[in-house]
Amino acid sequence: MTVAEFLLTPLAVVYGAVARLRAYAYKRGTFRVRRLTGCVIGVGNLTTGGTGKTPMVIWIAEKLAASGKRVGILTRGYRGQNFADRGSTSDEVRMMAEHLGDAVTFGVGADRYEQGTKLAQKGVEWFVLDDGFQHMKLARDVNMVLVDATNPFGGRRLLPAGRLREPRSALGRADIVVVTRSAHAPAVEAAVRHETAAPIFYAETALRAVRRISGTGPEVISPAEVARSGDGTDVRWFAFSGIGNPNAFASNLKQWGFKLAGRRQFPDHHRYAAADVREVANAATRAGAGRLICTEKDKFNLPAEADFAMPVYFCEIAMMPTDEEALWQAILDRAVASGHSP
Repeated sequence: MTVAEFLLTPLAVVYGAVARLRAYAYKRGTFRVRRLTGCVIGVGNLTTGGTGKTPMVIWIAEKLAASGKRVGILTRGYRGQNFADRGSTSDEVRMMAEHLGDAVTFGVGADRYEQGTKLAQKGVEWFVLDDGFQHMKLARDVNMVLVDATNPFGGRRLLPAGRLREPRSALGRADIVVVTRSAHAPAVEAAVRHETAAPIFYAETALRAVRRISGTGPEVISPAEVARSGDGTDVRWFAFSGIGNPNAFASNLKQWGFKLAGRRQFPDHHRYAAADVREVANAATRAGAGRLICTEKDKFNLPAEADFAMPVYFCEIAMMPTDEEALWQAILDRAVASGHSP
């Protein structure tokens, strides 16, 4: 335990007590739970970010849309900003919109019930509730929680001493648990099973492509080409990111074959300024890197005219369940059990 964690432990105890009391109040009906007309699939996590939530939301929305359903995504957006158009300042919303196009409709704002009601009036009948595990004021028909195998319980301490939003016992509310960034994690599964009887699935983060944001060089690099350039020479990358779990990003890069000369991390949802651009570029040059790599979410937070003085790329990823058919069937079965047609 670090000094900071030790000093913050009393606050974490208070935070945990409040979280338990809040969950109990919703369970007993003390706090009102509102229900939309339609099926609501909640996707969330126990920790603060970094579990692969956004790619999972995209996967579910794509599956629903492919089956002909009218789909809406309900999301708070960064700091609860409204989504008036596709120029939203929420990086995650812009990322989802770019992947899904017109296949879904978005409702963005702190009041997910209000947003969902508006979408229902437009004919939406299936809703994906983004980051919804703690949003207990809205009833959901399928309650999915993601657990990152590389850091499943955020240091096992509640906020602000750790990254846990709720005690691990909150997993008892889950209908489905998906362990991400792993195809098999017996220790994590055993810990999850101690808290819930819900079915447990696995999913891994797959690299679809590496795409250029600025600079010269190939516009698209395949996963098989990240380690060597066209002339056969090694490529050294410098990674930077402003996400909830930067260590997972670095781990994925190494898994995918990137040769990292160094990396720089910023706070989650960081909006890069010109000074940040210069700092990253200088650090990359000192480390001997020839290219820069960031996440897809970071792409939306870079300055429009950013000059890194070297090629900048981002990773286009997808969340790939190891047993896709079984996971999708579990979601549909739970929806049917709640009274919705598959």
